[in-house]
Amino acid sequence: MSYELQALIGPAELVAVAAAEVPAARPRPLAQGLALIPATPEFLAAFRGGEGTPSTPGAPPAPAAPHAVGTVPFDWFPDGLERRLAAWSKAAPIACVEADYFGGTGTQRAAVWADGRLDLGPVTSGEFEPFPPEGSPISQVLRRLGAQVGEVGGARDEFDAVGLGAHRATASWVSGN
Repeated sequence: MSYELQALIGPAELVAVAAAEVPAARPRPLAQGLALIPATPEFLAAFRGGEGTPSTPGAPPAPAAPHAVGTVPFDWFPDGLERRLAAWSKAAPIACVEADYFGGTGTQRAAVWADGRLDLGPVTSGEFEPFPPEGSPISQVLRRLGAQVGEVGGARDEFDAVGLGAHRATASWVSGN
């Protein structure tokens, strides 16, 4: 079985602000007062202008500018998204997470922006690497956002506690399937 996720996660109030600024955003609630915006192609295209504000609806997306080595923790990031994460994080921490698993092996990468800057990460785990004692990269950033194990019966970690296992693919968060 596979699991694939690319998303932004933050406090529900902050995610609502972000979604109001980006018409392509499709926020979804998580447990413990958090919410998720799936990083769909439509959502990401809104930032391809690189200016940090969503591009004009109907306008062709500008090509993504190349990133300086080490400045952006995710290959799929348009430049404008990183700037918006920094801006949104002045109100509350916001995370970007990705996971890609098939047959029990895979990778995770996660980072948190807070106070206008990259604050944690990117935290990564490669294929076949065991998680460190601090937990998976996604659980580490969820903990930084305030998630706790134990609020949902039987949760093994913060990933389970906020309900990230509800869907197995980024697109499923949008469709609800």
